[in-house]
Amino acid sequence: MINGGDTALVLISAAFVFIMTPALGFFYSGLGRRKNAVSNLMNSFFILGLAIVLWFMFGYSLAFGPDHGHIIGDFSWAFFRHVGFEPGPYAETIPHLAYAAFQMMFAIITPALITGAIGGRMRFKSLFFFILFWSIIVYYPMAHLVWGHGGWLGEIGVADFAGGDVVHISSGVTALLLCIILGRRKDLQYANYRTHNIPFVALGAAFLWFGWFGFNGGSALAANGLAAHAFMTSAISSAAALLSWMMMDVIYTGKPTLVGACTGLVVGLVAITPGCGFVPAWASLIIGLLVSPLCYYCVSKLKPKLGYDDALDAFGCHGIGGIYGGIMTGLFGSKAINPNLVSNGLIYGDGKLFLANLLGVIITIAISLVGTLICVGLTKLCAGDLRVSEMDEKIGLDVTQHGERAYPSFNGLDD
Repeated sequence: MINGGDTALVLISAAFVFIMTPALGFFYSGLGRRKNAVSNLMNSFFILGLAIVLWFMFGYSLAFGPDHGHIIGDFSWAFFRHVGFEPGPYAETIPHLAYAAFQMMFAIITPALITGAIGGRMRFKSLFFFILFWSIIVYYPMAHLVWGHGGWLGEIGVADFAGGDVVHISSGVTALLLCIILGRRKDLQYANYRTHNIPFVALGAAFLWFGWFGFNGGSALAANGLAAHAFMTSAISSAAALLSWMMMDVIYTGKPTLVGACTGLVVGLVAITPGCGFVPAWASLIIGLLVSPLCYYCVSKLKPKLGYDDALDAFGCHGIGGIYGGIMTGLFGSKAINPNLVSNGLIYGDGKLFLANLLGVIITIAISLVGTLICVGLTKLCAGDLRVSEMDEKIGLDVTQHGERAYPSFNGLDD
């Protein structure tokens, strides 16, 4: 039976999650170089169009339609056929259409996260085709495996409340492999890669934080105590991570930075996402406090040591944060919070949930790596080279890919 309060919560939460993708564009644009500001924004905005159309045509059906082989759905709900005003199989108190709309927002922001790793060097045409193929080959199967009825990972007990495996690990691992395939930026060794617009970063982070309460709280799919719990654990973890990243800044540079604080709150949200509706509030504090030192090390130490060029740290924040969050969910998950868990977490003396989530992390990494390689091959067939020319890279993607400048009156050297 349709419940007005539940429906309102899910639709409002869907709108919250929608605004996260433009917010991500501002976040990435501010972090990137001046000459690529429009490009970094466009990389998020075009996905709003592409992902919604794909979701309506067949994406929702493949992700959540009737199960085939415990891996993927079918085309029964293509073009939202049989997806209407009545409740669907995933939520008894909201219209099926509301559930499809909520999940559509996750299908939008997940591929957008990948674009943080490839800023300044991937051709827009190639990126367009890559995101199209990746949504079909990686995202829809991952959503079905974890959240779809009959999906294998969900069946074995993998706990992912709002997208640790499905959203953050899949996009983060893809981002790492794609930036390695593209290669490093040509002038990485000597150019000034200083963040060009810190207010953009803060604006994007603020709206990401705002939207994330819908991302996690709305995943309860009802206006109930579990939604309130997911909301609060998200707030606690993000706040704790913000403070611990500031602490890392002070330890290593002597000063807290706004960019660091913004990055910290984001990784705190990433880390709590898989467990926000499963772990106690006290555990969310621990999760948030510890994720920032881990991601800080990966971004500032591990990345330079290994030499990969994750331009805006999509892997260092979303990949590492998502892997950590999935493992912490297996450690701290509690049936007292959510009886749908296969068991209590490892800290309570039962290893089933921990092992299931560890397997989920490993399988997600494997699917993301293999799927990305397939998508790269298909993209090259359809669009040619992945990378812009050296001259285009030097000029900047705003002009060479879009014929626009974010700052047309600027003539300085800090580009």
